[in-house]
Amino acid sequence: MIDFSSLTQNHAAVLLCDPETRRYFTGVHSSDGYVLVTANKSVLLVDSRYYEAAKKHETKQCEVALWSGSACTIINDCLQRLSVKRLYVDDTVSVAFYKKLCGEISCEVTSDASVGKAIDIGRSVKSEREIELTVRAQKIAEKAYLNLLSVLKPGMTERQVALQLDYEMRSLGSEGVAFDTIAVSGTHSSLPHGEPTDKPLENGDFLTLDFGAVYEGYHSDTTRTVAIGYATDDMRRVYDVVLAAQLAGCEALRAGMTGQDADGVCRQIIETAGYGDYFGHATGHGVGLAIHEYPSLSPKNTEKLRENQLVTIEPGIYLPGRFGVRIEDLLVVGSISSHNLTNLSKTLIILS
Repeated sequence: MIDFSSLTQNHAAVLLCDPETRRYFTGVHSSDGYVLVTANKSVLLVDSRYYEAAKKHETKQCEVALWSGSACTIINDCLQRLSVKRLYVDDTVSVAFYKKLCGEISCEVTSDASVGKAIDIGRSVKSEREIELTVRAQKIAEKAYLNLLSVLKPGMTERQVALQLDYEMRSLGSEGVAFDTIAVSGTHSSLPHGEPTDKPLENGDFLTLDFGAVYEGYHSDTTRTVAIGYATDDMRRVYDVVLAAQLAGCEALRAGMTGQDADGVCRQIIETAGYGDYFGHATGHGVGLAIHEYPSLSPKNTEKLRENQLVTIEPGIYLPGRFGVRIEDLLVVGSISSHNLTNLSKTLIILS
């Protein structure tokens, strides 16, 4: 739950702009709109495209208002009606919109980092219902992956692989893809966020698949690396190092440790094996209504993890011009140990 109590005292309000936070706060999915949050009630402002659907979510605590014409005009009308004297906005809003608010709103407008901080922390700690929806998305993605494995073969292109995986997820009930599916093979697998190409799968390739489904707005995120035809001793060695790091990260993850601590568990194993220079990204990130949310599991994050945050554990090793390996699971942070929502094997699969 997002706590704005410290910001909405003394006739102040908070303006929510981004679509995921609007959906989190109101249950309404819209590409545009605003939410005004005061100490006593909230107002969701949407245009005619979403008004009828939004009215079905209206409650005594959250009024729905039709937005037509200038956004600043309708926001100002609501602020005056609610006797708001100061409006707080997230410091990530555009400079242009902030200046427009300052010029057209009758009360004081303040850009404050604490708005974004409250949103980040509130959304990161998941309710039982949010976890259930994520589990549904995860199960869809896993079934799609297993279906894909049954048809993968040399000669298929990376684009065909990604398209097939997307099709499988959609067919199984995903609202869409959580992000652009990654399917990279051979030397392309050394690109952590490489894009699928017309390169065909060949024997001796690693194929890295990074994919996620969406269920009622909640995202899943999984990565598996498989071998086509055979794997060399060097490929197996690197795979085993990444697997050891990933397993250790999953085992160590718990509330109270910092994002830096969680990252360090995986990173130390990779560095000890001599591959530290080839693991350039963070160990993980939060997942929810957006695919990348607070918190980050990175060397820079010294904040403590909280119980019921949803995070990924995804170390990797990427050898330029040769191959790469990444293994990723999605976990619920627990107080003593964490619960892994991913139920796919991590033993190296070699597809013939």
